[in-house]
This record gives sequence, structure tokens and C-alpha cells, in this order.
Amino acid sequence: METKKKDIRALTKEQLRRFFVDQGDKAFRGNQVYEWLWQKSAHSFDVMTNLSKETRRLLEGNFVINHIHVDQMQRSKDGTIKNAVRLHDGLVVESVLIPTANRTTACVSSQVGCSLDCKFCATARLKRMRNLNPDEIYDQVVAIDNESRLYFDRPLSNIVFMGMGEPLMNYNNVLKAIDKITSPAGLGMSPKRITVSTSGVPKMIKKIADDGVKFKLAVSLHSAIDEIRTSIMPFNATFTLLDLREALQYWYNKTKSRITYEYVVWEGINDTKRDVDALVDFCKFAPSKVNLIEYNPIDDGQFQQATKGALDQYVSTLEENGIVVTVRRSRGKDIDAACGQLANKH
Repeated sequence: METKKKDIRALTKEQLRRFFVDQGDKAFRGNQVYEWLWQKSAHSFDVMTNLSKETRRLLEGNFVINHIHVDQMQRSKDGTIKNAVRLHDGLVVESVLIPTANRTTACVSSQVGCSLDCKFCATARLKRMRNLNPDEIYDQVVAIDNESRLYFDRPLSNIVFMGMGEPLMNYNNVLKAIDKITSPAGLGMSPKRITVSTSGVPKMIKKIADDGVKFKLAVSLHSAIDEIRTSIMPFNATFTLLDLREALQYWYNKTKSRITYEYVVWEGINDTKRDVDALVDFCKFAPSKVNLIEYNPIDDGQFQQATKGALDQYVSTLEENGIVVTVRRSRGKDIDAACGQLANKH
């Protein structure tokens, strides 16, 4: 009976060094392999040309590299690129490259599907099938970095964990992936260019504060009134706004990092003066920034983009209260690549 080969990228550098010593080889061989796997993103052992054929055969006999494959790449008329990424077990996630005049941003997924149940998000309609491994998250970034260099002639500048899944529900793997992305032995990106977006899991927000992470935090808020937030994000009944605010206060006290709120304004749901005032009140405990996001319909009538007047009311009231606000126009709508639209429609 054939034993299942281990994915070599689950091994630390130390474990790789030990493997070679146990085989009667030199420990530094592990460093060479580690460099091929992470800095050079090798898809196979054959490309590891500074290793002997025997060594490559040894690796082939013991391990696999469970690499992702970009199954389908779609390009929007605004330049946005969406990748359908096939994982080694046949499941598919999506990631997006968003270009602007001076930066390219990767929007990556952290889970296959999502365990939360936000009613306005297409991904939430897919049940959560599994967490992504650190290397699967890393591979999405490498693929988008390659596309950024190929199509926009510059390396990837920013990463947002705003694709499929709730990153804080796959915290350990997300952290390991960010560690590889920011390590000089990996992609060497600055953690300040990485934003992890959460729907608001209070216990985990406190944990990331305790862990002293260097990346930025964004919170998908969408309402600062409990009954409204619960009606569109039912898990809010468990993780209430009071708990969320307390966790964010804790985060700010520990990190002194500004909090970004992602906020969509919908007609008839959160477009009144009461909604705006509640948001202003919620933001006051710490320096914050509100990103008002244009809504992207996902085929039903319940959620419709609010009027320009409603958006203007948000902008002027937030600014009057000294809260930084930006209105984010959606990108990639024509290829279902915009916020909330990732649902594997192929």
C-alpha cells in the first residue's frame, strides 16, 4: 500500500535540514531546498538545478509540492484581473489583482467558502469547505505578483485579505502565510503593506493584538446599530457591536494602529441620519478611517446601492467629526471580481 507523500512546504527549514542529515547528507542542503520552495516558488523538484539528480529523486520519493494552478484568468475592462485558483484537491478559490496608477493590490482568499453568513456576500452562499494552508495563500500572492510584473511592469505593492473566507477563522495559517510573505527568505514584503479584513471576531482581534502583529486591520462593519447589523450579518447576534468595540479598543491600546472600517451603504437598510450618527459614535474611541464601498449586486433585490445623497451625507458627517473617509469605487464588476462577488461563477 502506497503511503501518502507529505507536502514538503509543511516543513520548517529546520525540519528540512534534519531530513537531509538523517539521509546522511549535509544540513545546508535543506537551506537550498527551502530557498527553491519559498523565494523561487518552485513548482517541481526538477527545477532545483543546484541539487544532484539523486537528491531530486530522493525528494520526489518522499514529498510532493501541492502547488496551486490558475485555472482561469479573466481581465476586466478596468484592468482588474481575477484568478480562479485550483487547489491540489480540486477545490477552487478566487483571488484578484487590482491595479491603480501607482500600486497593484492582491486581494487573496483564506478559506474555501466561508463559515459566516453575511446576506449581501456571494461567498457566504458557499458553505465553508476548508481552511487554506499557508502555502496556498502564499501561492495566490506569488501568482498575482507575477501578473503584476507581466501586465503592469511592476511588482505587487499591497495585499488585502478580503477574498473568500474570514481570515481570523483561519488565523494560524494566515499568520504563517504572512510570515513567509514578509520574510527575507520569502517575498520580503513589508507587513505594513498587508491588511487583514475581518467581519469582527472579538476574541481573535484581541489575540492578534497580543501577538504583536505588524499588519493592518480592517473591519467589515456596515452598521453600527445592533439590530440592523444582525439582520444583514446574523453572526452579530453572537459577536455583538459592544464586544467588537471592546476588542477594537483593546487592539488600539496595544498597537496604537488606526482602525479601518469597510462600510457599504444600502438603500432602505443603513442610509438614514440615524445610521450615520451611530457610525460616528462607534468610531470615536480610536483614530479610524472609513472606506465607503460601492455595492455590487449579487442577483437579488434586497440589497441595492444607496443614492448619491445618502453617501454624501455619510461623507460630510464623518468629515465634520474629524473621521477620515474615502469612497471606494468598485473594480472588476464586469467579471464578478468586486467586493462580495467572489463565488466561483465559471
